[in-house]
Amino acid sequence: MTEGNFVDYVKIYVSSGKGGKGSTHLHREKFIEKGGPDGGDGGRGGHVYLVGNKGLWTLFHLKFARHIKAGHGGDGGGDRSTGADGEDKFIEVPLGTVVKDKETGETLFEITEDGEKRILSKGGKGGLGNWHFRSSTNQTPRYAQPGLPGVEMDVILELKVLADVGLVGFPNAGKSTLLSVLTSAKPKIADYPFTTLKPNLGIVSYRDYQSFVIADIPGIIEGAAEGKGLGHYFLRHIERNSTLLFLVPVDTPDIKAEYDILVNELTKYNPEMLDKERLLVISKCDMLDDELKAELKAELDVSFKDVPYMFISSVAQQGLTDLKDKLWKMLNE
Repeated sequence: MTEGNFVDYVKIYVSSGKGGKGSTHLHREKFIEKGGPDGGDGGRGGHVYLVGNKGLWTLFHLKFARHIKAGHGGDGGGDRSTGADGEDKFIEVPLGTVVKDKETGETLFEITEDGEKRILSKGGKGGLGNWHFRSSTNQTPRYAQPGLPGVEMDVILELKVLADVGLVGFPNAGKSTLLSVLTSAKPKIADYPFTTLKPNLGIVSYRDYQSFVIADIPGIIEGAAEGKGLGHYFLRHIERNSTLLFLVPVDTPDIKAEYDILVNELTKYNPEMLDKERLLVISKCDMLDDELKAELKAELDVSFKDVPYMFISSVAQQGLTDLKDKLWKMLNE
């Protein structure tokens, strides 16, 4: 899927159908002069549903369908005939879609399972026909209920990608390269910052036909939580990941400082990020000989006492098997 086709945020207007009005019909038949009231009820208005579809990865199909309206209920008829229900509308969304009320910002619900169906906008109830209002003192009521109106609302759909592992790092840290060697994904790779403009997903094949999903999140810079750079648009995707892989190149002047900046930005966006499993991966280690690696390891043992770390090289295919073993263990502990 091209970057331009990845859409993870849309605003749509939805309107359920109004209910049909009840009938005020009076029964007339040969040899029956006064058959009494027999007006039927109006049909209900159509609902607007959201349905989870695991085959979708983006909200692109809703980018140009901003107004979605369900059908109105039919009016009741004579002989206690009920009006037809309005046509329901079904909006298919990818798993991980969060629905918010645009006016209040309140989260209404989220879709996380394939086939999960939730009513977004409920259709209006049909009105009762005059048959319901007959009584011993009012044998020919000439009134019925109107149908209830539908519900109109503006909603925001936000997609938070469902992945087991999220790659977190500065621009040009090598996240896309790592994704490309661990999975069959083909992310855009170049030697300039912000090459990745949209999240990329890949499936990592593991032993015994097992697998897990890894997501390459666009680069985060200092101040991302306040809106700097591109990463702030995609911080919400990291909320779904159970494990965070912090990728820092070995040629970074201060590995600990860069790691602290990344953790700080995630924490400012959502303090619950601190509860996730974390793994520090030092990339581009094919540039180090054994002596330099030993010196760096001694420094990291002091700086990262509570965070596990690993050395890898995506280009030279070094340490990737150990990395997959470590991630699988963290995901299944």
